[in-house]
Formats: sequence, C-alpha cells, structure tokens
Amino acid sequence: MLELIIKNGTVDGQSSLVDIACKDGKIVEISPAIKADAVTIIDAEGQLVTPPFVDSHFHMDATLSMGMPRLNQSGTLLEGIKIWGELKPDLTPEGIKERAIKLITWAIAKGNLAIRSHVDTTDPSLMAVDVLLEVREEMKEFIDIQLVAFPQDGVLRCKDGLALMRRALDKGVDVVGGIPHFERTMDEGHKSIEILCEMAVERGLMVDMHCDESDDPHSRHIETLTYHTQRLGLQGRIAGSHLTSMHSMDNYYVSKLLPLMAEAQMNCVCNPLVNMNLQGRHDTYPKRRGLMRVPELMAQGINVSLGHDDVMDPWYPMGTHDMLEVAHMGAHALHMTGVAQQEILFDAVTTHGAKTLNIEGYGLDIGCNADMVVLQAMSKTEAMRVHPTRLYVIRRGKIISQTPKVVANVTLGDDVHNVDFM
Repeated sequence: MLELIIKNGTVDGQSSLVDIACKDGKIVEISPAIKADAVTIIDAEGQLVTPPFVDSHFHMDATLSMGMPRLNQSGTLLEGIKIWGELKPDLTPEGIKERAIKLITWAIAKGNLAIRSHVDTTDPSLMAVDVLLEVREEMKEFIDIQLVAFPQDGVLRCKDGLALMRRALDKGVDVVGGIPHFERTMDEGHKSIEILCEMAVERGLMVDMHCDESDDPHSRHIETLTYHTQRLGLQGRIAGSHLTSMHSMDNYYVSKLLPLMAEAQMNCVCNPLVNMNLQGRHDTYPKRRGLMRVPELMAQGINVSLGHDDVMDPWYPMGTHDMLEVAHMGAHALHMTGVAQQEILFDAVTTHGAKTLNIEGYGLDIGCNADMVVLQAMSKTEAMRVHPTRLYVIRRGKIISQTPKVVANVTLGDDVHNVDFM
C-alpha cells in the first residue's frame, strides 16, 4: 500500500491536475488519476503543490534573541554586530537550543524544510556550534539543516580564528564560511578568502562567504572569491552571500565581473528583507537599496537564491520565517514584478535554494524525496501575491504540519461574502 496520495494538485509544468503517489519516503508516480489505496489521501482541490521552501542564508544561533541584552536603536549592521558581541558572554546552550527549536517549528509551519544556517565560530568555547550540531541531529527527521562555520569577527581579525574554524569543521560543520570585508584591511580580506577556499578543498567541503556586505563600491572581494573558485576547481560549490556593494559598483566593472562569476558557476544569495533594512544607512537622499544585481546575475545564467538571514535578532526585529515574504520583498526592491520574474523569484526560494545547498533528492519528480507543500493558491504568482496558508507540509511522505484553509466571512448588510483572497 502507498503511504500517501495527493489528488487533484496543480504542479508547475503540468497542463492539467495530477495525482502524486508516495511510498517509502519517495515520489513513485505522478499522473492524472492514480487508482490505488494509500494510508493517507489528500484532495488538493486544484491548489498548488510545490517542493518545500529553502532558506539559503540564516543565523540560527542568534535567532529570536531580540532585546538581549539591548535593542538595536540605530538599526545598523555595525550596531547589530556590537550587540551580538555583548550578548555572546551571556549565551547559554539551553537558551540557544530553545530559540532554535522554536524557530524550526515556525519554519516547518511555513513549509521550509531546508535551512543553511551560519554559526559563529569566533567564540572560543564553540558553544553555539555544539548546540546547533545537536539540533541538526535531533531535527533531521523533519528538516534539513546545513551549518556554515562563520567567523563573525573575521577569521584573521579574531584571535585564534583559524584554529577555531578548524575545530568547528572537525566537529562536523558542513560548510566553510568567511567575512572578508570585515577583516582589518582589504589585503587581509583577500588572504582570508585564499586560506578558507584552500581549507575547503582539503576537506572536500562547500564554501559560503558573507561577501561585500557593504555600500562601498570598492569592496570587491567577490572578484577574489571568483578567482580562487576557478583556481582551485571549486565551480558550483561556492556561494557569495549578500554582495550588496554590487549595487553601488561602476557599471563597466560589473560588465566584466558578471561573466567571470558565470564562468566560475558561482551561487549567489540575496537577502532582500535584511539588506534593505541594513544597507544605505549612511545615505541622505537618494537612498540606495543595497541589493545585489539579481536580474542581471540571472540573465548571465548565475544561480541566485534568496535567504531570510535573520528573524528577531540584533540585526532584524521582524520576521516569521516566511520565505514568500522574502520573495515578495525581492519582487518590489529588485523591480521584478513581471509575471515571469515573479515566478523565478518563487524558484529562488525553492529550486534555486536547493541548488545552492546541493540538496540531493529535491524536487517534484519520480524518485525524488516525498517532501512537498500544498499551498492555498493556484499558481506561483498567486502565492507571491497572497502569502498563502500552507495547507499541508509533507516530509518523506508524511504530513508534519497542517493548517486549515483560511476563508473570511464578510457581512455587508444582509449579505455574507466568503473571501479567500484568490
């Protein structure tokens, strides 16, 4: 007997409604009318069935810590980093774990079944690393968590930064991280990229660097990261996150940079909610948006995914971990409200994110993991517009989250109107 059949679902690329059959945690059949018994049958009633959402860039060790020990009054990146430094001595394993698990429940309810989380490795105790490794193991039945060893204070700027990085990777952290623009000098930033990329080669790991998270058009560490990607044969295994200085770079320079990035098969991660909040703080008017050039990167064939980055922490006081909210902000801030552009931004929080993380078995095809979300929407663009209810969240063929369909009853005089915003 099958574990699950989703009947009458709308699936991107299919011209008519289809059924999806799942067995042993895998998708085994997709066809218009599956005649079989199953432990669980869901009638999607024409609603959109999609692969799960993917958050390509997050900070789980800091999440839900807003106000600890104080609020970020300026709203700036640098004050956020300062507050995080003040908070670190007071962090406890129990507190980090409790907040991380709470965030994960939010994520699952929103249909997010994969998160790449950066974890600070400049604390000599590596407490957050140990806690999130434990969380990753305990939650693996429900969600894929990929951890990045992130030297928040700079791997060369921080005392014993390289040794701490190696210890974190020895413990089982998945990805090598970096923050070259936060090193003391431009040269030190370049050197950190070289060292960290070589470390990734030695260990057979991927790389994801906070890169050029600045309004300075001369912050060009992405060029160095691209060079070492090519030099070391790391094509497809490197991600440059933020890249906000690209918004202010000279157009001629960018015209040279983007083809080099495409040649190196770079992955890029844009964080619209938080970058819109943190960048351009030194501007009077006009104020820069401070986002990487997503449409131009995509036009070069470069994989771009989106991240939430922060939820209620020293850098960002908002958020519910809804990746469609991230894509919605991207549509506005990146001037990508055309129909095809909205659809590709939907992909940027699903399939593009899976590519950035190199997730195996992802997708809605026979043989893929039976991980999917049924949305209260009929299409990607409708989902982008209404931020729909996640009616069912399915992991390996089992329902792990369910939310009733939202319908408002509006009374106008003697008439009652049922409103579902579709």
